[in-house]
Amino acid sequence: MRKVGIIGTGGMGRTHARHYKNIGNLELLAYDVDPERLSGFCTDTGAAPAASSDDLMERADIVDICLPTHLHADLAVQSLGLGKATLCEKPMARTVADCGRIAEAAAKSSAPFMPAQVVRWFPEFRRAHDMVVDGAVGDASAIRTRRCGKHPQGAGGWFTNYELSGGVLMDLAVHDFDWIRWTFGEAKAVYANGVDHQWPAGLDYALVTITLESGALAHTEASWADPGGFRAAFEIAGSGGFIEHDNRWSPPLRTVNDKGTFNESPMAPADDPYFRQLSEFITAVESGSEPPVTAIDGLRAVAIAEAAIESAKSGRAIAPATG
Repeated sequence: MRKVGIIGTGGMGRTHARHYKNIGNLELLAYDVDPERLSGFCTDTGAAPAASSDDLMERADIVDICLPTHLHADLAVQSLGLGKATLCEKPMARTVADCGRIAEAAAKSSAPFMPAQVVRWFPEFRRAHDMVVDGAVGDASAIRTRRCGKHPQGAGGWFTNYELSGGVLMDLAVHDFDWIRWTFGEAKAVYANGVDHQWPAGLDYALVTITLESGALAHTEASWADPGGFRAAFEIAGSGGFIEHDNRWSPPLRTVNDKGTFNESPMAPADDPYFRQLSEFITAVESGSEPPVTAIDGLRAVAIAEAAIESAKSGRAIAPATG
């Protein structure tokens, strides 16, 4: 039985733990700098506590990094250097330079590495990707995505520290940057603008125009200031057709109990995007095959985000780094 070590026991750590348990035949370890949070996590998930991140890496076969973005790079490089299969939450790192360090370590390591760009497994986004690749819209010419929600906080309010999180472009829009690049090809130039009503250190609303090497244009809207709550939508226009999706057209299940009102996925556990993502990573580890998302994929999504941040500051179109 392989041991999966989860570093970081906040929301994403709990999500990953739940789905690892559904995969089965895996033993969970966990570490968090907050002893109380770690204790609660281990009680709830059945994970064994590790004394430190070093202790976890020594004992685990697979390392899953679910920490704030600015902490990803050092731990991913360490894990890969120890020959541990490594999954890292998105964005892969806070900067392209740190992504480059991870990519270099992944290239040198015998162990597989994957950044967790989970939108690739959401059924509507996966289906649209497959349709575009199969030619359902002909030559794609215009793409629009929208991803919005409330401003996250995180442990110690780290999301609100722009230097740590990178703000809405690095943390939220990176989902769509990865999906656009995966589906439509490489970005040639990025232009962005935005506003900062809630926190002056970084944007909480941004609109990004991406010129793709194919000649198509992609528009990405991202906001941490949407009073309507979470929304994900896309439109794809091409020479042979049009595809659109908005998650608000199909409301999730809603439950109400003494703890509050909650939206829940109506999907069976095996259909959940996080389950599918983690299952495919575990399959790659077991088979020795390349994971479905590579370190270069993670780097180039961050490169688009970094170019958008620079563009919003300078008012100029920026060519993203290629790694």
